[in-house]
Amino acid sequence: MAASDTGAETRRAIEAVFRIERARLIGGLARMVRNVDLAEELAQEALVVALSDWPGSGVPANPGAWLMAVAKRRAIDTLRHDQMRTRKHSELALTLDDAADGGAEAIEAAIDDDLGDELLGLIFTACHPILPRDARAALTLRVVGGLTTEDIARAFLSSEPTIAQRIVRAKKAITKAGLTFAVPRGAERAARLPSVLEVIYLIFNEGYAATAGDDLVRPALAQEAIRVGRMLAALVPRDAPDDASATAEVLGLLALMELQASRLSARTGTDGGFIPLEGQDRARWDHLLIARGLEALSRAEALGGAALEASGPYVLQAALAACHARARRAADTDWPRIAALYDRLRLVMPSPIVDLNRAIAHSMAFGPDAGLKLVDAIADDPALRHYAPLPAARGDFLFRAGRLAEARSEFKAAAALTRNRAEKAFLLGRAAACDR
Repeated sequence: MAASDTGAETRRAIEAVFRIERARLIGGLARMVRNVDLAEELAQEALVVALSDWPGSGVPANPGAWLMAVAKRRAIDTLRHDQMRTRKHSELALTLDDAADGGAEAIEAAIDDDLGDELLGLIFTACHPILPRDARAALTLRVVGGLTTEDIARAFLSSEPTIAQRIVRAKKAITKAGLTFAVPRGAERAARLPSVLEVIYLIFNEGYAATAGDDLVRPALAQEAIRVGRMLAALVPRDAPDDASATAEVLGLLALMELQASRLSARTGTDGGFIPLEGQDRARWDHLLIARGLEALSRAEALGGAALEASGPYVLQAALAACHARARRAADTDWPRIAALYDRLRLVMPSPIVDLNRAIAHSMAFGPDAGLKLVDAIADDPALRHYAPLPAARGDFLFRAGRLAEARSEFKAAAALTRNRAEKAFLLGRAAACDR
């Protein structure tokens, strides 16, 4: 192999290692220096040193420990040469000196011991409820996912300056609030976990069903959310009884995302057009993801979420997705079971969107008139006033009831509300079908 090929291969290996270790590295450094920007800079400097040293010396046995040791030394140098030294900084530098003086084995042991806390602390801080929801999503993708500002802006169809400003404000708010990047414990963790799960699912949903733009789906964004969800599921403690329901919800979210993601490639045709669930080629579903999702759901239910009355919102939504995943044909779907799950979900997680989905489930289980009755009861909800799926659902009920002129009007209204081009084309196609 040519030297240039070997060098390129080594660089790819280093970048792959850094991507794996990056979030853990930033989490540990942020806890020490109490500054996300500085932690990111130190992690990046460690990567630069690795790119210089590893091609000659080889990738170390524990690359994470190596990178952390380099970053700690850089942190010490930075704090020592800071013209605005404070007592706090002096004490921090002394603490870092002690860790460095312990040798590579001590550093490696410390990293291994704190693996979960470092990464969990970073995730919980990036998703802290003091931050606006869109800022939490952007910051999580930046510091946990490692996406660039350009990547995040492209994913959410926003401008780079807007996303950059969002992230900067979030970091400043974290610093101003004096957050310590520590993992919340007990009641505090239970109180803050919903914010973390909300952010991860928000990121996933934007990948699964893009709210705007030309593309119906953005698989890379959905995959990133699943990656963070898997991190969280691997790190959240499961041995404490008080954590059982919280852990069940983490596993429920992971199961939900994996089951929904299994259908990503079947949601669009070769022309990029939308294919509804009942029209999808189920042979194109990712059956490995389905197996993983069902396994995660089984683990969640084993923690006490099997009974409907004991299930949290994410476990319930995963159970809904499982009904579709288990049906080999659209005609095999257990719609009465889905309707019952939505009846429970609206009690656990009251929401106009849940009510709309419940109406759809009841229309499939008990006929279009049942769906029309439920959807008409929520039609005046302000949250649904400009929500395209509402007239789209009503159009479907009317179409199946044979009321084609009314259905055409609803489909056209839905097409006028959506900002996604593929979805608009699908809805206009359904309106045209009413004439045929």
